[in-house]
Amino acid sequence: MRGIPSSITSIRKQVFTEVARLAYDGDYQRMEEIPYTIIPGEEAKYRESIFLERAIVGERVRVAMGLPLQPVDHPSRITEGLSESAIADKYYDPPLINIINYACHACPTKQYRITEYCQGCLARSCQQVCPKDAIRYVNGKSYIKQDQCIKCGRCAEACQYNAIIKLERPCQKACGMDAIGADDHGRAKIDYDKCVSCGMCLVNCPFGAIVDKGQIFQLIHAIKRGDKVVAIVAPAFLGQFGPEATPERLTAAMKRLGFAGVAEVAVGADLCTIEEAKDFMAEVPEKQPFMGTSCCPAWSVMAKKLFPQFKDYISMALTPMVLTARLQKKKDPSCRVCFIGPCAAKKLEASRRTIRSDVDFVLTFEELQGMFEARNVRFEDIPPEEEVPLNEGTGAGRGFAVSGGVANAVVEAIKRIDPDREVKVAYAEGLDNCKKMLMLAKAGKYNGYLLEGMACPGGCVAGAGTIQPVAKSAAAIKRYSQQADSLSAMDSRYEADLELLEERE
Repeated sequence: MRGIPSSITSIRKQVFTEVARLAYDGDYQRMEEIPYTIIPGEEAKYRESIFLERAIVGERVRVAMGLPLQPVDHPSRITEGLSESAIADKYYDPPLINIINYACHACPTKQYRITEYCQGCLARSCQQVCPKDAIRYVNGKSYIKQDQCIKCGRCAEACQYNAIIKLERPCQKACGMDAIGADDHGRAKIDYDKCVSCGMCLVNCPFGAIVDKGQIFQLIHAIKRGDKVVAIVAPAFLGQFGPEATPERLTAAMKRLGFAGVAEVAVGADLCTIEEAKDFMAEVPEKQPFMGTSCCPAWSVMAKKLFPQFKDYISMALTPMVLTARLQKKKDPSCRVCFIGPCAAKKLEASRRTIRSDVDFVLTFEELQGMFEARNVRFEDIPPEEEVPLNEGTGAGRGFAVSGGVANAVVEAIKRIDPDREVKVAYAEGLDNCKKMLMLAKAGKYNGYLLEGMACPGGCVAGAGTIQPVAKSAAAIKRYSQQADSLSAMDSRYEADLELLEERE
């Protein structure tokens, strides 16, 4: 759960910090020492063995550096393949989302169990409603025969004592693509043909067994090489690094890490809004029954995987990340661009061949926090004369970070263009709900609608790379949006650049 401190979030933070420190210092052989730095002493704190704890941390370090997990059936060093990662130019190698097998607890898959609260009642409603006769009465209590149970849940609904519970593997429950199954040992296993890299399994695994690859190491190499790296920051950053991490202080803090400049991704969100508004007005309903928004890559990929007949109905507008990156490279073709945001799926988006020349690096807020820690950057230590406000995006663009924000921005833009145009909207958050929305669209229930899909429940503020509670982030985004000089994307000073930016696609 985002915003709830735990040993998992603590270890993730330490891993990102140590990897960043390693890259800045350049003493790469110290990589072997990192598991001992993070897990000191002789006694295990979290698992049955300190050696297991260090082995898991070692794998986390490798993945954070963009390296693959190590097989467990032959000897290997944590530094194996380091030379392939200690470079300034490296894209993500699939798979992006990984399961450390020996960190997985092999949690029970979906099943119903009768707890000690069973009263052995005379009604025995659970037995009566079971369609497969899977419930027996043993020693005065009900008992479910798992090999006969079809997991319909009728027994749980019928029990007046709420004594029957539904158990689900947390990562599997969080996956809206049904991409997580089990291997021969009962451990979680990802079907990468289904996975859209939303990262919801990662943040919902209570054993910290799921990790995503990172580019911290390569980014810092580029900075040290002298590359001019511009950070484009998603609006969901508000509050992620503490109350002192204001928009005014962010630019100064980022420059202390070695970034040459900072820009708001809200600028690209404004341009995306304008383009989607124009697309909707031109296409719906004359040429297509509805249009889906494009900014969430996990939602977009899910829609095209599961509903290929709708692939042309998802907006072709470039995402805010790509539009902001192209704007920066239009200003300075020699610069390199690092997107910093809440999303794991953005890493997958940036690795596409059509996007690689636009976005060079993708980091999450968690990974950026590790860089701040490695360089001892404290926002409260930034003097007022160094403060430079980020103030180019509109309130509409900043609002993209919360569920419903994209649709609201597009509708407002359409109203500005054609005040008499009525726009019907439906939006869904979480891939399960997104699938349901598209099923209704398939049945013709959303003809004429603008559909907004967000893979993460709550929107981008709930992304896999966020740090603080979702509700707190949403409130911060609302305030940040209201503080913008303009609330409408149609007032963006970069609207004239939109056509030129899209010519490269």
